[in-house]
Amino acid sequence: MPRFEIRRRALATCALGVLSAAVALVTPAPAAAAASTLGAGAAQNGRYFGTAIASGRLNDPVYTTIANREFNSVTAENEMKIDATEPQRDRFDFTAADRVYNWAVQNGKQVRGHTLAWHSQQPDWMRSLSGGALRQAMINHINGVMAHYRGKIVQWDVVNEAFADGGSGARRDSNLQRTGNDWIEVAFRTARAADPAAKLCYNDYNVENWTWAKTQAMYAMVRDFKQRGVPIDCVGFQAHFNSGSPYDSNFRTTLRNFAALGVDVAITELDIQGAPPATYANVTNDCLAVPRCLGITVWGVRDTDSWRPEHTPLLFDGNGNKKAAYTSVLNALNATSPPTPGSRTIRGVGSGRCLDVPGAATTDGTQLQLWDCHNGTNQQWTSTSAGELRVYGDKCLDAAGTANGAKVQIYNCWGGDNQKWRLNSDGSIVGVQSGLCLDAAGAANGALIQLYSCWNSGNQRWTRA
Repeated sequence: MPRFEIRRRALATCALGVLSAAVALVTPAPAAAAASTLGAGAAQNGRYFGTAIASGRLNDPVYTTIANREFNSVTAENEMKIDATEPQRDRFDFTAADRVYNWAVQNGKQVRGHTLAWHSQQPDWMRSLSGGALRQAMINHINGVMAHYRGKIVQWDVVNEAFADGGSGARRDSNLQRTGNDWIEVAFRTARAADPAAKLCYNDYNVENWTWAKTQAMYAMVRDFKQRGVPIDCVGFQAHFNSGSPYDSNFRTTLRNFAALGVDVAITELDIQGAPPATYANVTNDCLAVPRCLGITVWGVRDTDSWRPEHTPLLFDGNGNKKAAYTSVLNALNATSPPTPGSRTIRGVGSGRCLDVPGAATTDGTQLQLWDCHNGTNQQWTSTSAGELRVYGDKCLDAAGTANGAKVQIYNCWGGDNQKWRLNSDGSIVGVQSGLCLDAAGAANGALIQLYSCWNSGNQRWTRA
């Protein structure tokens, strides 16, 4: 969502989410177990809690202190959009984008890319094009930006806001749409070839309510893409809730229905008019209730940083103080039970064999394998509240990359996202950094363990006993 564009919002007769049926705030976990920041609270649930960062505010110490302390994921607010990264045709400028990216990674945060193909915030040269010339310019832009950040961006919003507001369920009439109805598919196929390791997302607003025509149109597109093998990995729900587009409790149904198509979901630009604590808690719990919900990003740090400051929609006021909504979110994050303590084996559903450190080795970089279960110490894994899976007490299940086929190994625990995992209700174990599944490259003794795109096969499903 750009700071500078005014959205047309679908009219709704119901009131703002704060006036909807009240949902009691959950009781926080005991103080000894409770996380003290949003990022830590999300991480103990196998998710991230992020914010949009503006490069021009990185000289503000209050802004950077809050952002660094509270969030573990960053989206560039405007700096990775088309007009910022390619102001002149075929002449890319990543100065501002790199400033945001470098600040994020230097402070240990993952980065979401936003956005590659969009009808808005196009530079003048792109707006002057049409037809095949515009289509090629879109392809060239995706390739140029993704080449610069290849292997560095966890998720990309490949296409943004391609559906029309209102009840038509139609595509938005944009210059990109007029190049042909397949332009979204072309964008995703281009993006996959440009960076196979990145998770590719479609992102939109006013699609949170399951009953709305725009939501149903987006659902139909994603279902079609999955059926035809178009490479889409996730769907982003902007979640700009306000009096014209209020929160509805069926948002959880929406998230679950999209996840059932075989894509991850994410809340990508959250802000709520008036920052009602109950509604913020509800949205947080909606994400926590859906195993494939990757995390939540709020669109700005303080109310004064919001693209809609008059709505006071964020978790910190203009002076940087925590609001009641902040407490409700943190309580929700802390209320979810952490993984069951104790060491247990991790058994492959397809093979019946266990996740095993070959030869009971303790050397960093030892790749894991499948082996007959024998309850040895090299097969005993402990879940931690940080999302780690530990063996021998101080070695972590560690991903040596973010691409398909990346080695899964043991390594000294150091708190990186490549050592954090989501243990999902469907039996999959998903890397927080990569979004890829723990995968056995076979079913026999000695089959190696790797990362691979999730596809719900027995070699990617695990039980703990």
